[in-house]
Amino acid sequence: MLSEKSATVVRATLPVLAGTIDRITPVFYGRMFAASPGLLRDLFNRGNQANDTQARALGRSIVAFAAMLTDGLTDGLTGGLTGDPGQGPEELLSRIAHKHVSLGVTPDQYTIVHRHLFEAIAEVLGDAVTGEVAAAWDEVYWLMAGALIAQESALYTRAGITRGEVWRPWRVTARIEETPDVATFTLRPAGDGAPLPFRPGQYVSVRVELPDGARQIRQYSLSCAPGGDELRISVKRVEGTPDGEVSNHLHAEVREGDVLDVSVPCGEVVLHDEDSPVLLASAGIGCTPMISMLAHLSATGTTRPVTVVHADRSQRTHPLRAELGLLTARIPQAVTHIWYETPEGPWPAERTGLADLSGIDLLDGTRAYLCGPVPFMRAAREQLLRRGVPGSRVHYEVFGPDLGLGDEARAPEAA
Repeated sequence: MLSEKSATVVRATLPVLAGTIDRITPVFYGRMFAASPGLLRDLFNRGNQANDTQARALGRSIVAFAAMLTDGLTDGLTGGLTGDPGQGPEELLSRIAHKHVSLGVTPDQYTIVHRHLFEAIAEVLGDAVTGEVAAAWDEVYWLMAGALIAQESALYTRAGITRGEVWRPWRVTARIEETPDVATFTLRPAGDGAPLPFRPGQYVSVRVELPDGARQIRQYSLSCAPGGDELRISVKRVEGTPDGEVSNHLHAEVREGDVLDVSVPCGEVVLHDEDSPVLLASAGIGCTPMISMLAHLSATGTTRPVTVVHADRSQRTHPLRAELGLLTARIPQAVTHIWYETPEGPWPAERTGLADLSGIDLLDGTRAYLCGPVPFMRAAREQLLRRGVPGSRVHYEVFGPDLGLGDEARAPEAA
């Protein structure tokens, strides 16, 4: 808990720090990577560094945490990254802790971040950072770091691994071209270890060595049911500014028989074990955690009402389309609604345009799961809230550095 003295100082300085955090964090990253270049090469996403999204997210997460501790921040001051109304520090920290464990983050790295971040704050704000101000924000930082370290330690213990030792070799046993831009990779342990358990909706990190020697890491949702001997990821090739380094490497270089470094499964947006109706709403490659949830529901013989909503550009770009049909056919109370923006090919379009949840049937007590581009999830969540679904029953997965639905973001699979 933040001390009363520090809380007073933090409340008074929140607007200043929130207004300058996007100037502070590039200075922080520049300092840190100059001192420890291996962090950029092997841990941080170089694409997100190139477009500044990582810098904005880390700084704003600290501001958001301080706001939650003090209730001293108005809406929008952190660019919408405080998350949903009513979201507390626990929810914010849980997302970050799962991401950190998937990367193998260890407690000593918090000391590195602290040093360079506070040097950057002093450089940008100058004399405004008095000893009292520095001490108050230092307390905020270590409260956040301490809580994250504790959560991460619990996740490492639950997985039965030493802190940071998340990587295992997995052999590609099959590769399937789902669409022109999506490939599915089936994986088995390359060593003696058995597949680690996971919950439907979780993701793994994949680490690859690129031509320049960098070992870059990205997260991909598991697109299979738990309990089998294999893991499966479906990867969209990301083209843009910049292109996705890891997704393009996987598409161009990785074939059956190759070995990948894969982390323990992580992620707190998972299918709840209950009897309530389920809504699974996705767009594009965001269908992958939904396929995992559907596969689990099918395999366990669920009698829960399940509503599936998916939006895509066309039938041709819809990944795992046939599998979606097979899985929903095995669930007695499953209903599917599919939208295509520009239908094409020999298949008839079910619905044309953008997905609209305002007109679909929703049963009382529905728990909703969303995954897709941030504009899709924001619209879907707003439609559900207007229809009376409590925010606590709407769960969403945002990949990349984003912490909530306030900022624009890329597709929900890391590049």
